[in-house]
Amino acid sequence: MERVADSVLLLVILSNFVVLGTTRLTTCIRAVAWQGALLGVLPLVLSSTWSVHTVGLAVGTILVKAVALPRFLSWAIREAAVRREVEPRVGYVASLLLGVVAVALAAAVAQRLPVPGVHPVLLLPASLAAVIIGLLVLTARAKALTQVVGYLVLENGIYLFGLTHVDRVPFLVEAGVLLDVFVAVFIMGIVVFHINREFDSLNSAHLSELRD
Repeated sequence: MERVADSVLLLVILSNFVVLGTTRLTTCIRAVAWQGALLGVLPLVLSSTWSVHTVGLAVGTILVKAVALPRFLSWAIREAAVRREVEPRVGYVASLLLGVVAVALAAAVAQRLPVPGVHPVLLLPASLAAVIIGLLVLTARAKALTQVVGYLVLENGIYLFGLTHVDRVPFLVEAGVLLDVFVAVFIMGIVVFHINREFDSLNSAHLSELRD
């Protein structure tokens, strides 16, 4: 099962590079949706025996991360009439190179973390890489919707790290994290629409023009 888990985690890492390397917001959202589906499968792959807790975590993750949030973001794109990130703060080639550096750094740090238990080889590196790449997307992109995607990638990394303790963390804690993410993205969506209505643009740099 560890080989299957590592294959799933490799796909998660590759989906992060899709987010880094595309200008199309719809492609970013599809990548995050696939990532959410992969994260939902992981608890089932990592657990030797399925329990109500494990199945509930998997189903909840898929419903929120792979279905609800991507649909909400797709609706936001249609309403805001924006399709591409045309003026990133960091170019796409440079972003991909930084993504490679992030994965290498995550692998190096993961070897030194004293995390108890036996886990797939790529679980810790994938989680740390997702956190770093999420932060990179948040800082390297200008449009608010792309930054929301970066926030989701970052949170997915935190979720992956939490899977190292999937047998110890109560289900209510994980359900609370999913709810927090849903609420946070909903609030971000409201902010996105206010930016677009006020400035006829989703460039987050316009926030500096806001006054009391």
